[in-house]
Amino acid sequence: MIAASNLASPTSPFALKDCALITLATGTKAQNLREFAEGLQNASLDSFIHHFWGRLLTPTFDEPEYNNDFASWAYHGLHDKPLAERLSMVIPTDYPDLEALRQEVVDVVEQRLDESELVPWAKADQQFYFLRSHIVIFDTGRRFTDPEELLPVFPTLSTGSIYYHFIDAQGRTENRCNDFTVWLSGLGECYRELGQKLCCVDPYFSSLKELRKIVTAIFRDCFDGEKR
Repeated sequence: MIAASNLASPTSPFALKDCALITLATGTKAQNLREFAEGLQNASLDSFIHHFWGRLLTPTFDEPEYNNDFASWAYHGLHDKPLAERLSMVIPTDYPDLEALRQEVVDVVEQRLDESELVPWAKADQQFYFLRSHIVIFDTGRRFTDPEELLPVFPTLSTGSIYYHFIDAQGRTENRCNDFTVWLSGLGECYRELGQKLCCVDPYFSSLKELRKIVTAIFRDCFDGEKR
């Protein structure tokens, strides 16, 4: 988790950050569905962050068929499409914390185990490796005191900045929201609606580039609307 000192302050200029993820092995792997269930029960919560969110900052050459690593392995490793579809329906933003998210994933897998006459196995070269990520944060040195100053900046934000201020922020902010909404909340009632609109954006269903476009459009509608 990120230290509290990295929280966006609603009473100071907005500090624009960037980040990168370093992927680390946990030493835990699974070749069949039972081992997978045990791995899920024992994996660190950081591993769930990686397997649900980390792929957003991982370059890929094709569009992933499923939106989290667990569902993807169920399909490509175990060739269990029903399980893959159930796991893909687990939306991390629907759960109050990572422990609740873990329990839901475990429940889905154990239910599938109860239904299966034989325990599904993956080939030796298609085992699931539980990973976790270490986030490295960079201060861009850019500071903003007026929200309108961000309007021309959003289209040029790096995917690392989007990840840090929208994805990583969920683990640092009181209401599991984003850093921009936290900052706007301290700037007066006139920015309340803008902050709420940003907080209503669910980042799980968009790539970081798509999320950047959505946020840019929200800011543009807000400030262009004021000028009309």
